[in-house]
Amino acid sequence: MGQGLFDYNPPEFILNAAKNALDQVDANQYSPAKGRQSLRNARASHYSESLERELNPGTEVVITTGANEGIPSAFMAFVEDGDEAIMFEPYFDQYISNIRMAGGIVRYVPLSPPADGDAATSSSGDWTPDMEKPKSIFNSKTRMLVLNSPHNPVGKVFSTDELSAIGKLCVKHNTIIIADNVYDSLTYVLVKRMDTLSPEIWNLNLTVGSAGKTFYATGWRIGFLIGPEHLAKSGYFVLVNFSRLKFPQGYEFPSSVASRPRDFTLIWFLITELGLAAIPPSEFYLLENSHVAENFLRFAICKEDSVLEDAKERLRGLKKYLE
Repeated sequence: MGQGLFDYNPPEFILNAAKNALDQVDANQYSPAKGRQSLRNARASHYSESLERELNPGTEVVITTGANEGIPSAFMAFVEDGDEAIMFEPYFDQYISNIRMAGGIVRYVPLSPPADGDAATSSSGDWTPDMEKPKSIFNSKTRMLVLNSPHNPVGKVFSTDELSAIGKLCVKHNTIIIADNVYDSLTYVLVKRMDTLSPEIWNLNLTVGSAGKTFYATGWRIGFLIGPEHLAKSGYFVLVNFSRLKFPQGYEFPSSVASRPRDFTLIWFLITELGLAAIPPSEFYLLENSHVAENFLRFAICKEDSVLEDAKERLRGLKKYLE
């Protein structure tokens, strides 16, 4: 009764579809980085109905390796060093390491149980936030707000009034909303979604979903991000600027590395000194244009929390080399 592991298989039609897919050549090869077009089309069609607008599967839907890739990708794309992110506690513990990995600072809004909870039967919906609290902690550094509904671990489904109040605050402060809705199919009532409340809220909202949760197949690791093009596109890339890093005087690089763009020397330095690998973006440019990306490195963050925490601690070793 501890971890959220299903005791039963996915529906028969899901299992049959998976078995049939194994016989398809393209299903066993590399997929497009943003997900197969057929899957993006299906996600767009499903969500368009509740949004009462047509989603563009090419620009407003991104398939991820489970929600656990989509969530940190969003944080890494939008949270800069010193930015603040607001979340409701209790909270899903992964959020904290993801935000801190991006250099962000977490601010908390507690959900309070009903006052008579020890004397009467209550539901998770009776847990409520004090809306004066978020009003007091929004500031010029507030970059994101995490809204998990249905909530993990409480199970609370935020009411329309609560969502509206939170959404209006985010619009007022131009704050991006991460709406973690991975449990929206596992409820007895219809879940009201943040991105349906107004065009202004939609424009700031990234919805995180999980086909694994919906179809009881959590081990398949199929998630998605849905949002306006300017957010979905940004959430897809995780690049880090290393222009402030200065190599020690006289540091020697192999000739095969020294003759390449600066991002190659950066990676050599990180591997040698910190044991941390990355990808040089200049490799994806023509030689004459490679200077555009030479101060950046690309990191894959679709890793276990323990790996990300270890990488964070290793990156702290660069402080002494920063100008």
